[in-house]
This record gives sequence, C-alpha cells and structure tokens, in this order.
Amino acid sequence: MKKIIFLIIAASFITISCKRDFDEPNPNQATISSFWKTSDDAIQGVNAIYSTFHRGAAGFSRVIFFHGNLRADEGYGSGGDGGLNTLMSFSMDDPNFWMTADMWDNLYVGIYRANQVIAFVPNIQMDADLKRRLVGEAKFLRGLFYYYLTLYYGRPALVLEPSQPTMQPRNATTEEAWAQVAKDFTEATADLPTSYGSADLGRATKGAAYAFLGKTYLQQKKYAEAATAFAWLATGPGAALYDLMPNYRDNFLITSENNKESVFEIQNMRKDDENGDDDIRSDIRMNTGASISKFFAPSGPGFQDGAARRWVVNEFHLEKTATGQRDPRLAATFLYDSTDIGGPNVTMVYGRTWASRYGLTNSMVFYRKLLNDHWRDDERFNSPNNYRVVRFADVLLLYAEALNGQGQTAAAYPFVDRVRERAGLRKLSVAMPGLSQAQFLQQLKHERITELSGEAWRFADLARWGDLNPTLQTRDAEFRNFIVGKHELYPIPRRDIDLNPNLTQNPNY
Repeated sequence: MKKIIFLIIAASFITISCKRDFDEPNPNQATISSFWKTSDDAIQGVNAIYSTFHRGAAGFSRVIFFHGNLRADEGYGSGGDGGLNTLMSFSMDDPNFWMTADMWDNLYVGIYRANQVIAFVPNIQMDADLKRRLVGEAKFLRGLFYYYLTLYYGRPALVLEPSQPTMQPRNATTEEAWAQVAKDFTEATADLPTSYGSADLGRATKGAAYAFLGKTYLQQKKYAEAATAFAWLATGPGAALYDLMPNYRDNFLITSENNKESVFEIQNMRKDDENGDDDIRSDIRMNTGASISKFFAPSGPGFQDGAARRWVVNEFHLEKTATGQRDPRLAATFLYDSTDIGGPNVTMVYGRTWASRYGLTNSMVFYRKLLNDHWRDDERFNSPNNYRVVRFADVLLLYAEALNGQGQTAAAYPFVDRVRERAGLRKLSVAMPGLSQAQFLQQLKHERITELSGEAWRFADLARWGDLNPTLQTRDAEFRNFIVGKHELYPIPRRDIDLNPNLTQNPNY
C-alpha cells in the first residue's frame, strides 16, 4: 500500500513539473523590479558595466589588442595559434570564430548593462548629482562599446533600452551607428565630472568623453566637430588637467598609473590565486587583470602569439633627437635584439640577455608597452598593469589632424611639436616648416607610428585614412590577402543572424 501511495505522489509531481512555466523568474535572484531601488543599487549597476572590460579573453583583456595591432600592418600572428594567425592574415571566413563573435557578444553585454542603468537609475530617489553622474558614466560606456562595434563591424544593431527576448533589431547603417555613438558621448560630456578622488580612479571623466567624441567625429572625417571636441582637452578647460609625462615610458609602467597624461585608463588588479587561461579552464574567472601580456611576451616568459613587424622599428630610425641620439620611444615600445642600443648581448629580457634567450640572429620584435618586464621575470594571465586606452599625446596628434583636415595646417604644428619635444626631437615647425596639407597628413602618419605603436589604435588610423588595401603588403605580406569591400570589417556572428531574421551579414562573407 505504501508503495502505491508513493508512486501516485511521484506521478503527480512529474505531471505538475511538466506544466511548469520555465519563463517565470527565479525567486532566488534579484529582478529589475526588486533591484533598482537605492543609490547603492545604482552604483553597483554602473560598476557592473565597467566589469565588462574584464570579461574573459574576447575583449579588453586580450583580443582588442589583436584587432588593433595585429590586424593592422604593424603586427602579425607570430606563434602557434592557427586561428589567430588565419584571422590576422585575412584568411578567416568563419563568422562564428570566437575572436570576433565573442567580442561582439561581450560588447553587447556591456551595452545591456548600460541600458539598464540609463533606463532605471533616473527613477531612483537619490542624490541628484550622483544620479546624473552615474547615468553619464553609463552613456559614456555604452558609447564606448558601440564605438568599437561600429569600428570593427560597421553595422551593429542599435539596442538602446533594456533587452527583451522578443527583440529582433535590424542592422543600423554605419552613419546611424556613429550618430548614436556621438550622441552618447555628447550627453556624457554634460554630466561627467572633470576628475575623481582616489577611491574612484578609472571612472569616466568629462575629458574621456570629449576625447572619444573627437575620435568618433574624426573617424568620419568630420574635422570641425572633431576639433571642437579635442579643443576642450588641448586648449580649453582640460588643458589645466592634462599634460605629457616628462618620461615617455612612465605611461606604460605599473608604478605610474593614472598619471596626468592618462585620459581614460582601464584599471587592472592583481589576483595571484587565479593564473590560467580561461579559454581552457572553466574554473578561471579572471575578473581583475589582463591576459594580453602573456600572449604578447616573447617565448619563455610568454607565448609570443603576436609580434610587431620590423619596418616599424625602422620608422624610429628615420630621425634622431636634437642631440643626435636614438628616439627614446623605441626602447619603451618594443623588445627586440637592440632594445638596448648595445645590442643583443646587453639587451635584457625578463632578467636575461636577448642573446642568452634567443641567440644573436633572432630578428623578432615584441610589443613592450603592455608587458611587466620592468618588475617580473615572467608573464601570467592576470597582468595588473593598467591599459591606457587614451593618452593626452594621442589627443594632441588627433587635434592636429582635425585642424589640418580643415586646412588649418599652420595652427596644427604646435600640437605635434609638444609630442615631438617630449621625445627629444626638434619641433616639426623647425624641422619641416611650411608643409602642405597633404604633406602634413603624411608626416602625422609617421608621428602616430612612433608615438602610439602597440596601443591598439593602428587599425583605426588606417581605416580613417583610407589606407586599408593590398598595397600595404610591401611592409606586411599578409595584406596580399586583403579584399577591398570585405576586410575593412569583421563578419557579424552567424549565430546572431540565425536567431534574428532582421540582421544581415556584412558584404562578401
């Protein structure tokens, strides 16, 4: 009798279970209606947007540097990662390849989080100034994520409110996407503070919003609008906040983070109990540091998955300093056989000479700016060294480009002069006075190579200048595979297109 009763109860449980609504909210998790109530909720919500920077490998922890450096003509896939090498050589046709598809996903995770803050924080009863600032941070971050989606994918879907399962947004046009990016950054400039106290270092500032607003306009060749945005930092209120560091290399050392040259900087922290590749180990949750240093470091300390082309080194040798010395930015930018001018027998690589590690004939060139060779003898997967996304030197060169684009070449010279003088070079106005508009732009291309190589801006520069084409194979052989009208953009993930009939693929994929 007991067995019969048990079977009836069990059968009843199974019947009830089969009728369960699996879309009903989990009672053990906070919901939108229960969460967005207090100022602490608002702060936590904004902090969650920032944590998008540390979502695994497919974003600002690692692959953003592959896309910005290696996909451009300054670098290449130099190790044993076949997928990476195929992608960087313009031979990858898999729309679901993780380095492009997962970055798309991660950027939309950040947008999803930002949309919640923008939608729900205004309804919270809290300090009005703090509320305004937090919404401004969310708009800046949403603009930042859409900036990269537009730069690399061209036609992202614009989702501007909290996502719902039934949403099936269409692709925006590139013009629509850039307009939304500019709108977010413009609104952020009005509500963000110029600076923060030590407890909030790394949060978006008014200067960061103006810098990215200028980048957004300049990428579209809207020179007047870009110049106005950059002027806030270069000659306006921001000029009292930002300056060049006397020592160029201080921009890349863990001992001098958040300095006066840093306009926007991703805060990476050290966590020694997590060291492993989160592509392989599911137990790793590296939500504190960056893994790029492990992949950019030379073999031994790292994996040497990505390296620089030798032509970039030669670019630094085109001009000596005013005192006849080598450009000091070269040693700060690359590890190679002559990082020390004395050559491979004295060039140190993580505590050993280049010659002892790699011999006297190895001609590899490794990116140094993101490495920890100044304080460690190896690299791990959780580098605590901050990523300086935008530096004041970058802004000065872009401001000069925007002025030159309007035909104001003479007015652009002083801003290039500042960058060159910090490196010990003669002023451009002395070394090359009277350049035409076209000549000045050509010189700016050189200035950006020597100042910004290895900082993930080269691809954006080439795209903006219209220089992405097979002729680049003269200094990067991989560009022989470049197809005009295709490889300027990455494919939109096929898995998203399969789920959303309103999304269409980018041309020629």
